[in-house]
Amino acid sequence: MAAHRKPRQCSLSGSTARTAVTIALAGAATLTGFDGVGRAAPRPEPEQVRARVDQLYREAEVATERYDGAREKADASGRRLRTLGDEAARSQARLNSARDALGSIAAAQYREGGIDPAVRLMLSDDPRRYLRDAEFAERAGFRQTAAVADVRRQLRNIERLRGAARVELASLRSEQARLRRHKKTITSRLDEARRLLSGLSPHQRAATTGQDADTGRASRSTAATRNTLGGPAAVRAPGSRAAAAVAYAYQKLGSPYVWGATGPDAFDCSGLAQAAYRAAGISLPRTTYAQINAGRRVARDELLPGDLVFFYSGVSHVGIYVGGGHMIHAPNPSAPVRVAPIDQMPFVGATRVA
Repeated sequence: MAAHRKPRQCSLSGSTARTAVTIALAGAATLTGFDGVGRAAPRPEPEQVRARVDQLYREAEVATERYDGAREKADASGRRLRTLGDEAARSQARLNSARDALGSIAAAQYREGGIDPAVRLMLSDDPRRYLRDAEFAERAGFRQTAAVADVRRQLRNIERLRGAARVELASLRSEQARLRRHKKTITSRLDEARRLLSGLSPHQRAATTGQDADTGRASRSTAATRNTLGGPAAVRAPGSRAAAAVAYAYQKLGSPYVWGATGPDAFDCSGLAQAAYRAAGISLPRTTYAQINAGRRVARDELLPGDLVFFYSGVSHVGIYVGGGHMIHAPNPSAPVRVAPIDQMPFVGATRVA
């Protein structure tokens, strides 16, 4: 009978082991991209950074406009929910009053014992007085019927209000979830843009953002802008309200861009347009998508100061035209409110609201 033995294990030793370790390390270096010397990933060229940052800002701005729209809807839902709550409270008070009235009638009937009127007439010592009481009881019966109807009406109204409140609450929660998604998108895009910009030198960063490398301010001063665009030959605004909106925009030059902001000290692009016309006594919608339909459309060659000018195929950016082919707008978080040529971005339309 053959003996059962464990197979011999092959061990690595000496030069064989060293060779195996060397091969393994070489393979790991190949897989991880290292060849014995630590190498950082190549730094992108400034032009590549600029293109990527511009793309990130556009994506963030699209998300910002969607955020603004969702917040507007959430605010409206919140207001409607509060109104429904107030109305329900008033209806509950009316229901309580109706129940009290019904309870008073029921208590009076209980005190009378609920005896059949014919029996009470036969037992009465004073039939004439009884007839007077019976007439009163009949009127009380009418009041009881009315009180019951009032209770039922108030109950139906409260149920209607509760149903409307449930619908409104669902809408509010949906918009709040949408707000959180858009906020996450905005934050991630802006964080990546900041990271890319931080890898540039001050002068490269200034060239990318259009700011002065030393001061961090817009490279073109407010005074120079006024002298260029506000001279005697400048085209006048078509009306006092458009002029007031343009004047407001000039006053806000240098204000920071903050997504979701509508002033008075910080703005996003549609927030600036809304605030400028609010100062002129005109109420504009919150988002670029709605603002482009808030007035009369005008062609590019018909632009006048105060017209709203829109950019990109998704209508995700807006500026206030000030004449001379220029606008005032809130560009992005790396650039404050400033004057810029409308040729700087792909023009998609304009509207005149005043």
